[in-house]
Amino acid sequence: MIDLRRLTDRWRRCDVVVRDLPFGLLMAVASLLPALHGKGTQVGDLPARPFDALALVVIALECLPLAVRRRWPAVCLVLVSLGFALDQFLAYHVLASNAMPIALISAGAHLERHRRVTVLLLSMAYVPLAVALSRLGATERPEGYVVFYLALALAWGIGVWLRSTRAAEAERRRHVAEFTRAAERTRIARELHDVVTHHVTAMVVQAEAARYLTAAPDRLDATLSAVTDTGRRAIADLRHMLDLLKADHDTDVSMPTAGELHTLVEQTRRAGQPVEFTEEGSPAESAGSAEFVTYRVVQEALTNALKYAHGSPTVVRVRYGEKEISVAVGTDGSGSLAASPGGSGRGLAGLRERVEALGGEFRADRQAGGGFLVRARIPAGSPS
Repeated sequence: MIDLRRLTDRWRRCDVVVRDLPFGLLMAVASLLPALHGKGTQVGDLPARPFDALALVVIALECLPLAVRRRWPAVCLVLVSLGFALDQFLAYHVLASNAMPIALISAGAHLERHRRVTVLLLSMAYVPLAVALSRLGATERPEGYVVFYLALALAWGIGVWLRSTRAAEAERRRHVAEFTRAAERTRIARELHDVVTHHVTAMVVQAEAARYLTAAPDRLDATLSAVTDTGRRAIADLRHMLDLLKADHDTDVSMPTAGELHTLVEQTRRAGQPVEFTEEGSPAESAGSAEFVTYRVVQEALTNALKYAHGSPTVVRVRYGEKEISVAVGTDGSGSLAASPGGSGRGLAGLRERVEALGGEFRADRQAGGGFLVRARIPAGSPS
């Protein structure tokens, strides 16, 4: 069986001249049919004359240049106009004379330079044409020439409209592409922020604690081992993100999910933060992006706990419902800020945007006792 889609794709890959040529050839062949003699455009109403060898030249001038109407619209318009003038002077009135408005539409749509000069020259050339036809005995009244000129102007106007429409569509696509690139850069920045900030914060806290463990070699060794492990995890996560940014990355590469929260909590505990973790229910199979955002909410909240409430008891509660996932992470504010590497506030702002993009709610408030509470309600069922 013939694969029409494959044939269509091959046809679209052909040069524009090759794709435009069949229309001109078809019009030329139709102009030779006896039944269509005298069916062309007539200006001046001169009596039609029979075909001869020169008529073939006129048909060729009017039809064949249509093959380059998009590649070289000015060349097409000049040749077709010349053929059209000859056709009117010699009164063949061939079907091919209908190529004139087509050439005008193509020029209006595809001509890039000297557009106003082209319109002026064509308008000036129309006056001698009308005068010459009148001297040859044309019976057309002056208003008839005016109406025909307006018809030609309409054809040019249609081409200009097509050009402006195409330009507007190209501008819209450019804006969409810029917005997409900006959104992708924002997404990448968020991911890098989440990955780097969490691990580096844990490493800073652990390294700061190691300064006070010189009298306890075993604890010092364990702390330094934890710093090393955290650094390795940071490198692994960064490589994971770089793999996702590759155009040919493996589609099986997975992003962090809510199921990895236990590992995240354990890493935070090893950094010296007492964390109480409670989970209710289990993630739905269709949770999709909701699981990933849940993971990021908990990760950012624990990172802030390490920064601003190091050593303070921290409570993480995650509840999986049928339609949403609820997250609450809070500290009581009794810890120390000595190990805090500082922050920019971008993490919470990014979380709010992520949660709200899924139609959820996000809140981050200070507690009365000096602690901090992060709450999020994330609708489940959003595919990743």
